[in-house]
Amino acid sequence: MKPVEPIFVSDLFPPLHAELLALLRGLSDDDWHKPTLCALWNVKDIAVHLLDGDLRKLSVYRDHFFGTPPNNISSSRDLVTYLNQLNAEWVQAAKRISPRVLIELLEQTGRDVSELMRSLDPFAPSIFSVAWAGEKTSLNWFDTAREYTERWHHQQQIRLAVGAADVIMRRELYFPVLDTFMRALPFTYRMVQADEGTLLQVDITGEAGGVWFLLCTNNTPPAWQLFFHGEGQPTATVSIPQDIAWRLFTKGIEPARAETMMRFTGNEALGKHVLTVLAVMA
Repeated sequence: MKPVEPIFVSDLFPPLHAELLALLRGLSDDDWHKPTLCALWNVKDIAVHLLDGDLRKLSVYRDHFFGTPPNNISSSRDLVTYLNQLNAEWVQAAKRISPRVLIELLEQTGRDVSELMRSLDPFAPSIFSVAWAGEKTSLNWFDTAREYTERWHHQQQIRLAVGAADVIMRRELYFPVLDTFMRALPFTYRMVQADEGTLLQVDITGEAGGVWFLLCTNNTPPAWQLFFHGEGQPTATVSIPQDIAWRLFTKGIEPARAETMMRFTGNEALGKHVLTVLAVMA
């Protein structure tokens, strides 16, 4: 068995951001108002949200400025509620920003964020943990990978809305997103009872895909570990098309609909728990 390894994506921020700027500069006036997978947000709203992510990242990680701290955060649900409120407030305020101004701001913040990501020690503790992976503390490499998935999947939401979805699906840019999302599997399965040695195989099919293995290493209490290479016959196998995978893990498709496009063999109950994986704070 080969355990999964750290994911280093700091060099991917500039090319991903370049694709975003090229996309936004080519939008028509109508494109900015098109609906997206985010029910309450149109294309411009998502671009505004990306700008907010850049500004918050720079403020906290570069300038060590945290703004007004939240009150009464005692659970993950409280945190999600707080973040949703922040996001909604920013999107509403940015209604007065023109697309041209938005692009100009993103050009600068994207460049600054790329420089910031390259400057971080990947093995130093991150300011924030990757909560959807169940971590109380995380290293910078994981937090940086999480930030990359945020920028990738929000850009992809815009691309899907305007009919330009294939551009960032190439392996160079998409595989690291999938590899990062897979780190949610052990936390997702933390309450699943199984015999020690139970092995789940998850295949993401397509040019950017890969194969991951989740092994039950303890049954009382349940404990699961993620690997790149498995040994022995899988108890269950799940096959997910790459076009569906990112949407499933970011609430971009209903699990019941995604299930009809996936393939399950072996212990279906074990395999179908993959439908509950969530790799965003939502």
